[in-house]
Amino acid sequence: MNIRTLGTRLRGTAALALLPLLALTACGSGDTSGTAAAGAEASPAPTDDPVATVPKVDSAAALLPADVRKAGKLRVGSSVGFPPGAYYPNGTDKAPAGQDIDLADAVAKVLGVGLERQDASFETILPALGSGKYDFGTGNFGVTGERLKTIDFVTYINDGQGFAVKKGNTALKAKVTDLTQLCGLTIGTGAGTTFEATLTAQKGVCAKAGKKPYDVKVYSENAATLTALQQGRIDVIMSTINGLRYQAAQPASQTAFLGEFHRLDVGFAFKKGSPLTEAFRAAVNELIENGTYARILKKWGTSASAIDTSRINPPEHA
Repeated sequence: MNIRTLGTRLRGTAALALLPLLALTACGSGDTSGTAAAGAEASPAPTDDPVATVPKVDSAAALLPADVRKAGKLRVGSSVGFPPGAYYPNGTDKAPAGQDIDLADAVAKVLGVGLERQDASFETILPALGSGKYDFGTGNFGVTGERLKTIDFVTYINDGQGFAVKKGNTALKAKVTDLTQLCGLTIGTGAGTTFEATLTAQKGVCAKAGKKPYDVKVYSENAATLTALQQGRIDVIMSTINGLRYQAAQPASQTAFLGEFHRLDVGFAFKKGSPLTEAFRAAVNELIENGTYARILKKWGTSASAIDTSRINPPEHA
């Protein structure tokens, strides 16, 4: 490595250390290692606490299996990566914060149970539900037809897929409405996500249009995706609508949101046939009715993704 290359890399590393945490947890990946964003300045958590006064609702709690009511706790596999979904505003040795954290905690209060939260990487949570390692999972998991074959969902928000570029990048100047707009470009996205699945399934669209195919780079850590964008190794990021909007609102990130591509319901994830889904649906709907839900979404800037009612296993958006 020559000195010029080393100097360039060091300057790039220093600049990236100033970037706020990238929000890519929705239908996409979460980074729970605590190292991918080392040195990054986490956005401070909002101080409003809409969960503090949430009461137990006996009618919802009665829907839980008797053994769960007796144990008084549930194990949740949680993908903690970046705001507004779930992140560590005060370091990994302190409690996580975010929309997903607040909603799961509020549901637990309605049901009168405690949560035993276990950090896990995004791509490991859904397979672990079937083994019984967790009672449910959070990670802003998008509801897709493929996932519904093996996973049950209780919805709590409507998010989806979007794109972002580095500010000043002229490769894409407008909202992406057709994947042929990506032909000839390199797209970065998370491993095991709906974004990776969409890009892989549609990779032939460029050849059909007589254009150069797009290239997909998959990253297991969200911060690595942002690093690749800032260093020019990818042209565009495909990730969650809410996450990319949040990121673009942070001046230091120097990214521009290119709009929504495909909406998806997002929900708590359970093994197929779980006896917990009815209770969770009742709890989410109670939060919607009593106003706690709206307060949580307002706190995290995601009110535009609110749902009117929670559903179990809705079909994937067309």
